Amino acid sequence: MDLTQFEHQYDHLTHDVADVKRAISNKLMYTVGKDPVSARPEDWLHAVSYAVRDHLVERWMKTTRAQYTQDVKRVYYLSAEFLIGRTFTNAMLALDMMSVVRQALAELDVDLDVLTELEPDAALGNGGLGRLAACFLDSMATVGVPGFGYGIRYDYGMFRQRIIDGRQMESPDYWLTHGNPWEFQRPEITYTVRFGGHLESVGQGTDSRVRWVGTDDVLAMAYDTIIPGYGTEATNTLRLWSAKATEEINLNAFNRGNYFGAVEGKNHSENVSRVLYPDDSTPSGRELRLRQEYFFCSASLQDIVHRYLRTHTGFDALPDKASIHLNDTHPVLAIPELMRILVDEHQVEWTKAWSLCKRIFSYTNHTLMHEALETWPIEIFGRVLPRHLRIIFDINAVFLAEITSHVGSDADLLRRVSLIDERGERRVRMAYLAVVASHSVNGVSALHSDLMQQSIFADFAHLWPERFNNKTNGVTPRRWLAQANPGLANLIDQRVGRGWRRQLDQLDGLRHAMELPGFLGAVRRVKRQNKERLARYVQQHLGVTLKPEALFDVQVKRIHEYKRQLLNVLHVITRYQRILDNPDAQWVPRVVVFAGKAASAYHTAKLIIKLINDVARVINNDERIGDRLKVVFIPNYSVSLAEIIIPAADLSEQISTAGTEASGTGNMKFALNGALTIGTLDGANVEILDNVGADNIFIFGNTTPQVAEIRAHGYQPRQIYESNPALAQALNAIRDGVFSPDELGRFQQIFDTLVNWGDHYLLLADYASYVETQSKVDAIYRNSDEWTRRTVLNIAGMGPFSSDRTIAQYADEIWKSRPVVLDFGPEGI
Repeated sequence: MDLTQFEHQYDHLTHDVADVKRAISNKLMYTVGKDPVSARPEDWLHAVSYAVRDHLVERWMKTTRAQYTQDVKRVYYLSAEFLIGRTFTNAMLALDMMSVVRQALAELDVDLDVLTELEPDAALGNGGLGRLAACFLDSMATVGVPGFGYGIRYDYGMFRQRIIDGRQMESPDYWLTHGNPWEFQRPEITYTVRFGGHLESVGQGTDSRVRWVGTDDVLAMAYDTIIPGYGTEATNTLRLWSAKATEEINLNAFNRGNYFGAVEGKNHSENVSRVLYPDDSTPSGRELRLRQEYFFCSASLQDIVHRYLRTHTGFDALPDKASIHLNDTHPVLAIPELMRILVDEHQVEWTKAWSLCKRIFSYTNHTLMHEALETWPIEIFGRVLPRHLRIIFDINAVFLAEITSHVGSDADLLRRVSLIDERGERRVRMAYLAVVASHSVNGVSALHSDLMQQSIFADFAHLWPERFNNKTNGVTPRRWLAQANPGLANLIDQRVGRGWRRQLDQLDGLRHAMELPGFLGAVRRVKRQNKERLARYVQQHLGVTLKPEALFDVQVKRIHEYKRQLLNVLHVITRYQRILDNPDAQWVPRVVVFAGKAASAYHTAKLIIKLINDVARVINNDERIGDRLKVVFIPNYSVSLAEIIIPAADLSEQISTAGTEASGTGNMKFALNGALTIGTLDGANVEILDNVGADNIFIFGNTTPQVAEIRAHGYQPRQIYESNPALAQALNAIRDGVFSPDELGRFQQIFDTLVNWGDHYLLLADYASYVETQSKVDAIYRNSDEWTRRTVLNIAGMGPFSSDRTIAQYADEIWKSRPVVLDFGPEGI
């Protein structure tokens, strides 16, 4: 670059910084209403957020106009969760404005890093389901798919997790306390959602109609968030619904002095969007969850139909203009709701309406566990949604008649596939309804999709083999590498260029960089910096000192028995006991990190959290152990916390029982950030193995067929316990109160579950293999060059695990959606 070019570039940067600085100052004064002298850091955060948001709005309007002009087919992605994390940094990344904003704020004596830490994570999800939905929205915008996300604007999220005396304590997550500058309230976009009431028949014969009357109504108000694409002007929308009462206050009750009664109806109505996954261990909790799911399905479907009718008459073209995707079973009520709208409100003939539905809906299954496949008791369903129960009965009658006409009268088959489970308490099978109504049903990893067709949906796969397919999950490299790990991202840029952010398979070029002088050392330095950042966080928040040279062994995910945090704990205890037995051995120092929330009503999962913290307290305070082993449980796991933890990990724990994890995306994020996986052949671990090579992943344990064989022959955990002294010693320590001297029987249930009751997830059957494999991990970690070489090969093998690839496959093979074409002009990208 010659001097003239440099000066031109510098002048351009100065101009940009001046413009951004002016925009921030104006937003602070005219939108936030604060003077710079009195502005708090939160005020500056809102001001700069509004200034950055303005850059997105023009793209948003332009994309929306183009979608209408081209009459494109839109994809509507319905999900109970959207775990989008922090929006501010993601928006700057999409706009490539980070450096300009940083300099503009510096000239205003404001530290950008301080502001970014003030933004709360949007409390719109909990685990992998919601994070996948967020990655998918990002990728839909990036690849140009005209997409719309629909969900609920939860006032308090699931909960904020605190750990008090080692126990999980739940409190509301007040993420909206300071407002949300990234959302646009749409009071003009409001739909009535109805519950309860009863049905009346009107007319005779073919002219007969069903009227749903006497309902208890709630209003759904829209809030829109812009979802920007990366390296494109294309943007999409996340539309979330908030419940509003049809009547704010009962003035008569208020004037009579009944002040609580005056607002009782309002509170009851608006509870629908208060909390993600209300505790469903009580009848009222289960009913609230059903109301929640219908609330966002009804509002979304009304909105979809309204948008379609703005530019079309009749419904013949609806399947060509709308594809509705169901992210797991929570949105399946969208199916009877669309039937209700078409048949009851627009007088579409039943057969035609059902034909339209089967061309519009597609469904992703996320679990093989029967207990997680939603079913609803007829009694609750009929009381809350009587019209939809009638519609489901009618769908079931048509479906079973079709099956009988094709395969004959097979009572056992009809019982197995019926949408109504007639055994015991009659229940509606929501996953079966999704399969019957959808033209596409997909799993989320190769193994999961095969098992799905062999187990929970075997009868349906036999009836409609063409309906089932696989779409292996992916993650967005923008959030999970470029943003979360800027040091590694910059290093990759130097070796293969910046194109990997949109074409992740370009990471394959790193294979050729390993022999370059200093490259492995540079990778190690980046990892060390990330470990130091996590160590500072842990010191500040937990008061535990971590040594960055230790191996950072990380398991962060929802706390659940099938995730097998307990297996990890058993290894930690075994390691602790072996260090005590042989303190002079050359132990590889290890830091074991746990994080994740347990559902508020899940007693066993909460007991596991208590055990982890009790084990951590004993080990961390045992002077004989020193820095050879540390254990930490980091509270309130979130997207922003994951962005600190994942880049610091050396070892990624993906240890679910083979055949239980549908895919996992944490495994992909860790590998993308240079952590080696220790895991079973479960979910997407199988495909990660294929892409990184057997030498660069630590696989242990029983395979899915072996798990099935163990169960078929009768699992005998007590025999394993009695024949393995190290295992027995670890379990006895749990049982006998080594980690709970204040309450000796605290963990008796855990011991009994694992040893006497034969836990469903076969922990003891995999223990020996797991501990042996952990010893192999130590052996490789001792050779820093060899360990780093394997981490680079993991990063290089992550090309197939981009959510851009996943979404492109969905768009091409399921949704049949084409990208919107934008007229960029000279100022475009």
